[in-house]
Amino acid sequence: MDYVIPPSPVSSLPVAGSNARFPVRRIFCIGRNYAEHAREMGATVDKGTPLFFCKPADALVTDGADIPYPQATSDLHHEVEMVVALGDGGRDLSPDQAAARIWGYGVGLDLTRRDLQAVAKAKSHPWDVAKAFDHSAPMSALMPADVATLAPGTVLRLDVNGTLRQHATLGEMVHSVPEILSTLSKLFELKAGDLVFTGTPAGVAALQRGDRFRAELTGVAVLEGRVA
Repeated sequence: MDYVIPPSPVSSLPVAGSNARFPVRRIFCIGRNYAEHAREMGATVDKGTPLFFCKPADALVTDGADIPYPQATSDLHHEVEMVVALGDGGRDLSPDQAAARIWGYGVGLDLTRRDLQAVAKAKSHPWDVAKAFDHSAPMSALMPADVATLAPGTVLRLDVNGTLRQHATLGEMVHSVPEILSTLSKLFELKAGDLVFTGTPAGVAALQRGDRFRAELTGVAVLEGRVA
């Protein structure tokens, strides 16, 4: 096929223990999925109405690359999250059907221009400029679901410059992963290659140029990097 301009490269993630890569189609995110984080942001949790937003696939930062400090902000915040990768999709899925679509798991950061988000919230505007900017989704390699071991006690944590910033267990999530995927499938047609960031625990804070971070989904995935 002839294109009038060169097509953009396919965004992809490394796969643990393999030279193959996972092609990424779209990134969905859920907000306020840990009650303590919702409270620290001055919000309440509405279990009946999950809060979703999106990032573009080319916001990914992979393979340990440095994260450029973004333009138009002086208050860049980290939000560590478990990330689910889908190997299949569908519409109007039950939680069990949705869970069967999971291909793998990883850990990532939902980077946020908090100052721009505060302005958007105050004006009841969308969060796109605060969430969907370039390099806003650093991600680890994916661990295939058939070899990953997850439980309610699995720990999600983030250290910055060797100091613990965020720590929680998956059992503290307000909406479970099957619930998140099922609800999303009633709003969008999910497809193979979709990623879902599943929410961040309390402890979000600023990142500065030169900071080094280590995010971990215990026993499953590790993400290390630096803010340049």
